[in-house]
Amino acid sequence: MLNYFSCGLIQQGFSYVLKVWGSRDYYGKLKRSEDLKTKACFTPQRPLPTFIRKAMQYVHEEVSAKYYGCGLVIPECVEDCWILDLGSGSGRDCFMLSKLVGETGHVTGIDMTESQVELAKKHIDYHMNRLGYQKPNVNFIQGYMEELGKAGLKDESYDLVISNCVVNLSPDKRAVLREAHRVLKAGGEMYFSDVYASHDLPGETRNHRVLWGECLGGALWWQDLYRIAEEVGFQPPRLVTSCRINLANKELEKVVGDCQFVSATFRLFKIPSVDSPQQGAVTYKGGILGYEKELQLDVNYRFKQGEAVDVDGETAAILQNSRFSKKFLIHPVEQRPSAPKGCCSGKQKEKISDPFKFAEKVEAKFPSDCFKSDGPDDAPSNFQ
Repeated sequence: MLNYFSCGLIQQGFSYVLKVWGSRDYYGKLKRSEDLKTKACFTPQRPLPTFIRKAMQYVHEEVSAKYYGCGLVIPECVEDCWILDLGSGSGRDCFMLSKLVGETGHVTGIDMTESQVELAKKHIDYHMNRLGYQKPNVNFIQGYMEELGKAGLKDESYDLVISNCVVNLSPDKRAVLREAHRVLKAGGEMYFSDVYASHDLPGETRNHRVLWGECLGGALWWQDLYRIAEEVGFQPPRLVTSCRINLANKELEKVVGDCQFVSATFRLFKIPSVDSPQQGAVTYKGGILGYEKELQLDVNYRFKQGEAVDVDGETAAILQNSRFSKKFLIHPVEQRPSAPKGCCSGKQKEKISDPFKFAEKVEAKFPSDCFKSDGPDDAPSNFQ
């Protein structure tokens, strides 16, 4: 006889299956991005670095038309990297990255929707011919981001894991982050854009079919992201940018009540634990495509080429043990270079971690465009 607990597990599993199949059906039936019912997967356009704009020009128009992401997830310093795209959809970001990683790099896209995977596969030869590659450096797999092992993805096989507004579609976000951590190499990074809620959502909201398909019903409470990420082994999340979401749908606004949503980009690093990380100073040497003179790690740290910047121990460990290590000089505290005249150094400023507070600060200073913050020339990204 089934007890209350086992019945609960069956019910939970049934709910999981319904949501997964519901998401696959919802996105499989979309013909274009304009068919979405809310603005959750749209954010104000940001100025893009020239090299990204050029990479976008290589993407087939049919691939771009079937793109439903909520942000741009093209990390810095990706040359020769092996990258995994969770929820790759039509393959837009994968094909952009296939140019940026170069012929010796590789990009894998995984998606649960058969029609999207088939669309992406159909255009592999087109993109490889345009890039002039002798053999494909991109592949696509149908599978689930909670079960990367079943899709054949091995431990510590990727330098980067990216995702664009898909983690919210998973009923088991812990499994997604755990699997991402597993397939990342030591020093690897998960760089992803997604939708977050201002508080934990009630069941009625989470189970609303349209809200789930529109990336809202499954939105994680942002504080839970910090908790889950550290529990599966990542360093604490680092906020890159965020923008408040305007639903622009009165019916759905009534359903969500006083809950607010933001579209935010975070980066998670897989760095060996250090009992007592030592703070110090770092100097950016330059040399990263598109960010030769200035590199922004997150909303708290921006590095200008040749200038020493005080960082905490955690940040120093990340820069020393990740793919950025060759681009930085790490100075122990006692060997810190003299700060340039007029440079503010020494006491660390209070760090920003709340994506809602950051979005409010951007809105207050730049009310016309809260999301204009993705490059070395865009002041809103880390204004003080």
